[in-house]
Amino acid sequence: MPSLALPRPSARAEEDMATCPECDAEIEVDEFDVDKGDQLSCPECGSNLEVTGLSPIELDLAPDDEDEDDEDELEDDDEDLEDDEEEDEEDGDWDE
Repeated sequence: MPSLALPRPSARAEEDMATCPECDAEIEVDEFDVDKGDQLSCPECGSNLEVTGLSPIELDLAPDDEDEDDEDELEDDDEDLEDDEEEDEEDGDWDE
């Protein structure tokens, strides 16, 4: 009598290979352990990567936090300038 047992899924069924966009290294990613938008580091080059697709797993370079910090600082500087101008108007220091 033939066996009706189904082939056992291997442990690899839950893990997919993704490619680092920076160094092309193959990265093992557990598809059930990540969500779109999650960040991880490439074990080969250390680049910060963001999960951009789930089936198949796709990775892209994560946005730099430093760029966001620079933008925040620029916005703060603009607000400070506006505050200074308002104070000057209130003081009546305008030369006409």
